[in-house]
Amino acid sequence: MISDTLRASTAAQAGQQLRANRAELTPLSFLERASVAFGQRPAVLHGERRINYAELRQRVHRQATALRAAGLAQGDRVAVLAPNSPMLLEAHFGVPLAGGVLVPINTRLASSEVGYILAHSGARAILIDTELTPLLASVIEDCPDLTTIVTMADSASESAVAGVDYEVFLQTGTDDAGPPPLIDENEPISINYTSGTTGKPKGVICTHRGAYLNALGVALELRMGPDSVYLWTLPMFHCNGWCCTWGVTAVGATHVSMRRVEPATVWSLIDRQHVTHFCAAPTVVVALANDPSATRQTRSQPIRLATGGAPPSPTTVAQMAALGLEVIHLYGMTETYGPSISCAWWPEWDDLPLAEQAEIKSRQGVPHPGVAGARIVDASMREVPFDGATIGELVVQGNTVCAGYYRDPEATQEAFRGGWLHTGDLGVRHPDGYIELRDRAKDVIISGGENISTIEVEQVIVRHPAVLEAAVVGIPDERWGEVPKAFVTLKQGATVSAEELIDFCRQNIAHFKAPRAVAFGELPKTSTGKIQKFVLREREWAGRQKRIN
Repeated sequence: MISDTLRASTAAQAGQQLRANRAELTPLSFLERASVAFGQRPAVLHGERRINYAELRQRVHRQATALRAAGLAQGDRVAVLAPNSPMLLEAHFGVPLAGGVLVPINTRLASSEVGYILAHSGARAILIDTELTPLLASVIEDCPDLTTIVTMADSASESAVAGVDYEVFLQTGTDDAGPPPLIDENEPISINYTSGTTGKPKGVICTHRGAYLNALGVALELRMGPDSVYLWTLPMFHCNGWCCTWGVTAVGATHVSMRRVEPATVWSLIDRQHVTHFCAAPTVVVALANDPSATRQTRSQPIRLATGGAPPSPTTVAQMAALGLEVIHLYGMTETYGPSISCAWWPEWDDLPLAEQAEIKSRQGVPHPGVAGARIVDASMREVPFDGATIGELVVQGNTVCAGYYRDPEATQEAFRGGWLHTGDLGVRHPDGYIELRDRAKDVIISGGENISTIEVEQVIVRHPAVLEAAVVGIPDERWGEVPKAFVTLKQGATVSAEELIDFCRQNIAHFKAPRAVAFGELPKTSTGKIQKFVLREREWAGRQKRIN
């Protein structure tokens, strides 16, 4: 629900007359424009399905009116648990058009994590793919606020929970929902949950205004237009697909969605659908570059591939260039609506050797147009010299910083101290103003573009009856960048194998968070008894360059 302060401000504006020089910013306006300007042009390609922009608008309005008819009230939360699909894309417009707040859920989470998000957000409805309904079946009794379940049969999977079919649900709506019930552009449009570093997911509140501005910023940085074809290799649930759910629509480009990323399928779609843009985590980029199905794209313009989570290596940049792809390096976090900094490219750099290009592209870069400022500061919030050597913390301020954490004022106050969002990432500023991150102040592991809280994993491990204490750090992995490794001290006389501990973790958290390896023994500690994780980390990364955001 929106805050009491926000309710008061919106109520005060409710009686205001229409103003010729003022309209509240919302990405919902992108679809309205696209349906007029590009109505008969393709909006969504999904398998054999073809949906044009006029049809997409109609489906979105039916979703919105159906949700209202089901009892959705202004500010109610609507969760979506689905792979990339028309339903998930439509929900990015339909839920806020109905007056609701979208809660997209990571499909890789365990049932208990899904249950926590549903309960914490107080979701009143959920749109869920039948393939994922087993995740809901075991926790549905712990979600008393959940009154509406809509299932989408996009695969052969049968639903494990009772609910109305999505296409049938749309038929209960009407073709025109009218204007969105939006009074203040600072109302929330979505709550995106991220594990952060505390072990419990935190709900990042994104507003209509921030989503509008960052969607345009991303479209601008990727240089998209109505002739662009965007392939959904990035999950739409992740930071609202880096705001491309709205940004691709804003420019009237074509969405090509796919349920799961398989390199051969990606290359096939790139060729058959004439894909011009896509975004992907570093692990996906590496997999694509090294897959036998990789084929050189011979086009007048290179295909633009945006990646973040780790700097692209010189090898990857060279491989992709040879395949006709241009790699764009982005930086961001859920708290900044996805990408907020990009390595803005100078045309003059195209003539540099690939090794020098890769070195430049390893830098995170400069803020997007919607970001008022990004600084590297010391502990006193003083900006460090632009010398490429002095390390400080990256802080961000601007229109595309989230409104805070849902139902967590303490975490919001801590993150926003001094009037800036503290990212917890450490880096330097080069003489030309470009930012380059060097390390993470927190212990988050970034594996395949997904954040893993080491505290969360440790808390699960120590729940095992044989474990006395544990520490988890990221270790190098050729495919995923880094993966968790657990260092465990057992209780006296207790025994457990590494395989048993890994299996125990997989039963309690998402599989990608479980450690890939376990080492037993005493843990290095300070004189006060604090575990020295940096000792473990440095030992594992000896002779290797640590891959960071």
